[in-house]
Amino acid sequence: MSLKTLDAFTQRNLGKLFSAQALGGSSAPIIISIGGLVGQRLTPDPALATLPVSLYGIGVALAMIPVAMLMKNAGRKATYLIGTLVCVVAAALAASAIANTSFWLFCAALGLTGFYGACVQNYRFAAADLVPVSHKANAISLIMLGGLAAAIIGPQTVYWTQNLWESAPFAASFIAQGVLALFAIPILLSLRLPPPRRHHISEHTRSLWQIAKTPGFIVAALAGTVSYSLMSFIMTAAPIAMVHEGHSSGTATLGIQWHILAMFAPSFFTGRLISRFGARWITALGLMLLFTSAATAMSGMEVIHFWGSLILLGLGWNFGFIGATNLLTKTYRPEEKSKVQALNDLLVFGTVALASLGAGRQFNLYGWYELNLITFPVIAITLLLLVALPWLQTNEPKSLS
Repeated sequence: MSLKTLDAFTQRNLGKLFSAQALGGSSAPIIISIGGLVGQRLTPDPALATLPVSLYGIGVALAMIPVAMLMKNAGRKATYLIGTLVCVVAAALAASAIANTSFWLFCAALGLTGFYGACVQNYRFAAADLVPVSHKANAISLIMLGGLAAAIIGPQTVYWTQNLWESAPFAASFIAQGVLALFAIPILLSLRLPPPRRHHISEHTRSLWQIAKTPGFIVAALAGTVSYSLMSFIMTAAPIAMVHEGHSSGTATLGIQWHILAMFAPSFFTGRLISRFGARWITALGLMLLFTSAATAMSGMEVIHFWGSLILLGLGWNFGFIGATNLLTKTYRPEEKSKVQALNDLLVFGTVALASLGAGRQFNLYGWYELNLITFPVIAITLLLLVALPWLQTNEPKSLS
């Protein structure tokens, strides 16, 4: 169903969440496109080059539970505002680290930025909670579409600012990252989210462990985790691999931009596809695109192979992750949503952090071809579980709403 049928209050708030996503989502492409390159400049050990990017992912994962607790006590709006201020401080620390050639300070700064990343990741759940069940897929897609703007804002910010501070390349890009976070503050201040509902906790309310061991949660969380972690695994290593093969850092940055555009552009119609074909099959399509991305990456070392692989990787992430998010919303009751959403994102971004951390090491030990080869069995197992999900859910309740 179209979001145009919603009341004006809800549409305005969805629009503000979209804008906040566009600004907040730009932090990730800034970090991803230059974090590994800065890491290479600051550390003599090539195996540690992607550690700063990995620590950003670890920061996102570790912040999920604190962010959920803070939202429960202070509300979403206050938590989101705190996140922007943390990003401003972290961006200043990152710029200072580059200027003073401090690798470990740079790592700490990117890890701290993960708190902001955790807040930004929650925007999609805020949107889903604003609308009726029939509109959830489209609402989530709309917020993820804000990442399309972020896909332009982030890399272009790097492109125009990377050499502004001549003695400290890329430091100005992190200063700009903090400025973008500041721009999000008035938008978040004007956000009008309904107060959190106090749901009655009955004897039938399930524990987190009871929910976590259901087939529906396991498959939804696994599909989201695989879609995001494999995307991060390949994307983190791609700029380093391109430069290693003789391509320029500018070409690598533009490749990441095409990748992030592909990540979010399908959100114009992903929600409608989910409504028509079902979240399970769209998630499966995303996994198949990830498979195709790896195959493309293994077929050559020219720019077309890298960019083609990155574009397919972005498309696969979009269908896989948005589809899995929709699958997840069907696994919990209203009073269970906060703890289930937090657990899901902890699993997703914890694995993403490990994937990005392992990307640099795997590339240095084995190379680009073997790094992509690793993804095939993981995708195959997840696809089999998605196909078998209806059979696995035979003993689950028909409705959790």
